Amino acid sequence: MVKYSNISTNIIRQIKTSYQPRRRVVVTGLGVVSPLGTSAELVWNNLIQGHCGITSLKSDDYAKLPCRIAGIIPQEPDDKVAKALSKSNLKSMAPATCLALVATAEALTDAKWLPESDEEKEVTGVAIGMGMIDLKDVCDTNDALKLGYNKVSPFFVPRILPNMAAGHISIKYGFRGPNHAVSTACATGAHSIGDAFRFIRNGDADVMVCGGAEACISPLAIAGFCRLRALSTSFNDEPLKASRPFDKRRDGFVMGEGAAVLVLEEYEHAIKRNAKMYAEILGYGLSGDASHITSPREDGSGAVLSMMRALNDGGIGKEAITHINAHATSTPTGDGIESTAIKRLFQGHASNISVSSTKGAHGHLLGAAGNLEALFTVLSCHHGVLPPTLNLEEPVDNLNYVVKTSRKWESDRRVALKNSFGFGGTNATLCIAQV
Repeated sequence: MVKYSNISTNIIRQIKTSYQPRRRVVVTGLGVVSPLGTSAELVWNNLIQGHCGITSLKSDDYAKLPCRIAGIIPQEPDDKVAKALSKSNLKSMAPATCLALVATAEALTDAKWLPESDEEKEVTGVAIGMGMIDLKDVCDTNDALKLGYNKVSPFFVPRILPNMAAGHISIKYGFRGPNHAVSTACATGAHSIGDAFRFIRNGDADVMVCGGAEACISPLAIAGFCRLRALSTSFNDEPLKASRPFDKRRDGFVMGEGAAVLVLEEYEHAIKRNAKMYAEILGYGLSGDASHITSPREDGSGAVLSMMRALNDGGIGKEAITHINAHATSTPTGDGIESTAIKRLFQGHASNISVSSTKGAHGHLLGAAGNLEALFTVLSCHHGVLPPTLNLEEPVDNLNYVVKTSRKWESDRRVALKNSFGFGGTNATLCIAQV
């Protein structure tokens, strides 16, 4: 006869013997290319000072479109971005991949992590995502095919694969840990960071280069989003006022481009090499709305689940959260639903949470939105400063919004949530804290 009590005792003994504390994950490097500029320090300073990178689209190709504004990366001749987007690079790489390489170079230099040994390269992985491919590349290649089969570039397919930014980074630096790519629409960047966080926590890597890149601004992309009635069309003559998260006059998002890359690292690994630590990733939550291809659930339940799971994953109580970097894209439907979700989850504590959406300053970078804004959340935790929400003149409700100007973050320990939501009902939330 089987003695179940003995079996149970043995199982418990084995669990106790094999238990290991969860590996902590910290941020040790940052890199940015965005409408607010290139380099994390410059972009952060521009954000905190209330600058805006949204501008008019001057080309005649946009003249007849309802939306004629976007968040464009500023370029100077022979600067890093211009060199990255050279004809020789664009022959084999998509523009987003080129931007990802620029941001990665800065992040790795910032982290002082450029491994040379096989052992170090084998514990370093990449998780870089892309929301959508460059539609112009597809159109141009289709036109080339009409002229003849040999006019189609042999690099066409590699250029449009969403995982090739991660692939090029892995190849360039010899990183042989996880080589991972995410494509979950506007939640891509946050999912990339969250997945990288779990790779380290689970022991698949000690260091992860993670984030996302997007460079798909074109007449066809703008037209497509306009047909969805997703873009702002009322501020073509006042581009700086167009992106208005949580404001009653918001009428749609403004498309942006760029890349943001974070270097995540296992805490003890960072300690051993005396690495600078900006912040710690505590938790990661995911959910699905299971409702509609573009609109979130009206009750905000998908966002509530995502935020709640991030808190649970990090072992953090609701009262510990004093800042939320919101997804809020400036759409009439989405912003209100996210606000509803915050109030529903945090209830009486919601008034103690400072809420920002930085999209008023740089627009919506689609697959590079969650990672850029997570980077800002990391810097908020590091510097103790909350970024402003531009153009917020008439808030939709009475949440504690950081309006127009930055604010000092007063808290015993700075702990924040970063929300990202995407078409198809995909949601991600990161819990980020002061080290």
